[in-house]
Amino acid sequence: MTRAQQTVSIGLLVTSLYLALYLQLVPLPKLVQTEIVPVLPFWALICFGAFLLFKLGWNVMTFHDVPEAHKELMGEIELARQDLRKLGVDVD
Repeated sequence: MTRAQQTVSIGLLVTSLYLALYLQLVPLPKLVQTEIVPVLPFWALICFGAFLLFKLGWNVMTFHDVPEAHKELMGEIELARQDLRKLGVDVD
């Protein structure tokens, strides 16, 4: 099963569970049915957004520099400068 199929399957499952609650196919106390069930999608959206914001912040906070990549990039820049100097281009 591909990742897209898994996502669609989970989405359909969650949607059908919510519809069962919203259409009162599952018996719940009156307070839960009238006060909580109608706002569940908004609550889920807010929680998902908060999770993504936390994940973004965490990844920014724990971002690691790669010294090897920096060294390799500087070497490639120097090589390009040497090639341009051979062609008569002033790069300094």
